[in-house]
Amino acid sequence: MSNKLKYDLRGVSADKSEVHEAIKGMDKGLYPYAFCKILPDCVTGDPDFCNIMHADTAGTKTSLAYLYWKETGDLEVWKGIAQDAIVMNLDDMACVGCVNNIVLSSTIGRNKNLITGDVISTIINATNEFVLQLKKHDIDIHLAGGETADVGDIVRTIDVGYTAFGRMKRADLIVNDIQDGDIIVGLSSCGQATYEEHYNGGTGSNGLTGARHDVLEHTYATKYPESFDPMIPDDLVYSGQKKLSDSINIDGQKLTVGKLMLSPTRTYLPLLKQLFLQHRAAINGIIHCTGGAQTKVLKFVRDKHIIKDNMLDIPPLFNLIQEQSQTPWKEMYQVFNMGHRLEFYLKEKYAQAIIDLAKTFNMEAKVIGRVENFKGNKLTLVSPHGQFEYL
Repeated sequence: MSNKLKYDLRGVSADKSEVHEAIKGMDKGLYPYAFCKILPDCVTGDPDFCNIMHADTAGTKTSLAYLYWKETGDLEVWKGIAQDAIVMNLDDMACVGCVNNIVLSSTIGRNKNLITGDVISTIINATNEFVLQLKKHDIDIHLAGGETADVGDIVRTIDVGYTAFGRMKRADLIVNDIQDGDIIVGLSSCGQATYEEHYNGGTGSNGLTGARHDVLEHTYATKYPESFDPMIPDDLVYSGQKKLSDSINIDGQKLTVGKLMLSPTRTYLPLLKQLFLQHRAAINGIIHCTGGAQTKVLKFVRDKHIIKDNMLDIPPLFNLIQEQSQTPWKEMYQVFNMGHRLEFYLKEKYAQAIIDLAKTFNMEAKVIGRVENFKGNKLTLVSPHGQFEYL
């Protein structure tokens, strides 16, 4: 069975083609190639300012957290879910230069019969803790409350989402203008940055439906039928060979499969805040490799050939997912970040400064490729498992 068919039967999409089709005729804002939609300032109407509003969720990673919590009783796993949903907003907004004075509101829908008040408290408290952590890096996020609804008729377990709003000077925006001759610097999605408490597997919040079902064993289907869509064919439900408690050795550390897959989505904001203070003018583009993963950049260029031929090493987690799922490597790079979740486009002379800055946060970074002019848009990706082209 093809992996595209597996995605469809599981009710998800690797490329969100239907969503992109639905919104293709909508206004793209003031700067169509900006990573986030930029709106005129509706607060005061000042033409020198603009507004940015963004909404996102932790996706089906909440189902994985639910399994882990039910198996272990460990409430701490829900802290990561709060961070997942927040970072999917904040790091997207950071790609246009917005890294401060952001208003954040939550929308949580739960099945009250399954999700206890302790879980809700953990998520809400974790939101406040994460905001305080960012404040230590001079990043101010203002909590505006939110809505927590008991909607068991439509939510099987829990859905965790946030909406973020920012206002900034248009002169401070970073609008993608990726140019011929630019080089690409990739920032690692795994390891342990100076501001992280544990090793991060690098998964982020994309591709978790496939990863969860392809990696974990079928016993979870019987124990927790509420954790998946009953319309999914039985042979595609938890069809892997691993338990959440199975161990993997990484750099001398013994980590469980569950904890590895549930690594909180890394935020790059502490690094980006410093980068913008020191090197904002050097940047021609920033891409957050989320939906679409390594192909995401194709939505933000015009007549360019993106060549990624010096990729960071593939983290152990993604090798595990591929081994269990047998997903073709070309598709792996479309679904998962595969080792770096943020990339910068800039002139070569500025690359080392970014690499050096990343080191101060104990984060690997390196030049992973370059940009050439091309008729149309094309991505060539060279990996240890083959060369792949995407149009």
